[in-house]
Amino acid sequence: MSDTKAPWITYRPELKVLDCTIRDGGLINNHQFTDEVVRAVYDTCIACGVDYMEIGYKNSEKSFPKAEFGAWRHCDEDDINRLLGDHDSETTGLKLAAMADAGKCDWKHQIAPADQSKLDMIRVAFYAHQVSEAVEMINHAHSLGYETMANLMAVSNITDCEIDTVLDNIKDTPAGTMVIVDSFGHLYREQIDELYRKYSTAMEGTGKEIGIHAHNNQQLAFANTIEAIILGSNRADATMAGLGRGAGNCPMELLLGFLRNPKFHLRPVLQLLQDHIHPLRETVTWGPLIPYNITGQLNLHPRNAMQYIDSDDRDDYVKFFDEITRD
Repeated sequence: MSDTKAPWITYRPELKVLDCTIRDGGLINNHQFTDEVVRAVYDTCIACGVDYMEIGYKNSEKSFPKAEFGAWRHCDEDDINRLLGDHDSETTGLKLAAMADAGKCDWKHQIAPADQSKLDMIRVAFYAHQVSEAVEMINHAHSLGYETMANLMAVSNITDCEIDTVLDNIKDTPAGTMVIVDSFGHLYREQIDELYRKYSTAMEGTGKEIGIHAHNNQQLAFANTIEAIILGSNRADATMAGLGRGAGNCPMELLLGFLRNPKFHLRPVLQLLQDHIHPLRETVTWGPLIPYNITGQLNLHPRNAMQYIDSDDRDDYVKFFDEITRD
């Protein structure tokens, strides 16, 4: 009999899952979700045992007018209380989060003290050149009583030197997690390995966890997520049915099927997909469509693919390829 160990049949109790369905998924419909859908995702997060639900963005109304964008682009306390006023993280086991984008959030005024909010965490998202503001934002959110995460976006599109500079700046902040973010869905397993080692080495001794947020342009979001978990990531992002910007994210139903912690339950997710998420496909499109495959391979932002998929030429893949590769 082989004595080969099978670590995948056990689990790490410290590994926590964050659902970002409404936050990331809102990028395909301007966050115009019905209250019914948002509440259904919330109830499902509790029922399936995930640890955090990221309900949306704390973004400025100046950049994202309320006449055009739904409530979850701004996450005003009135809207959170209107829909989730009965939320209690102690009794539900679910913590609520919102994302604040550097350069898009009036963070000095838009984020209320934690003791006046249902939110438990602020995730600060930023590009490498915005790291100084990100550090200020993390410190500010922490001073207000929130847990914090640091999400360096588009990591596939910057140099090692830039990554190292960001990590050096973040390591001394109170952020509890440094997240590997594959914004363009470009990374392969070997690159996830390299980034995990770089991030974990830089954060050694700080007590910070390493997180993973993957996009599915090359149908690798799930594979890259479990690769990061196997390496030691204890914070993993996923969305219901992979609902998210462009090609979408790591599907929650696949991630929970992989994890062996008995606190996670798949059936509530399947019920949500059947009743609320799949019907959204009648009005919005997401998933690893060919234009997203192309931008992922080329390490490009998916915005061009998103525009093309909404055009009359959406099925002319050769035309899209020629246009996007033209010098």
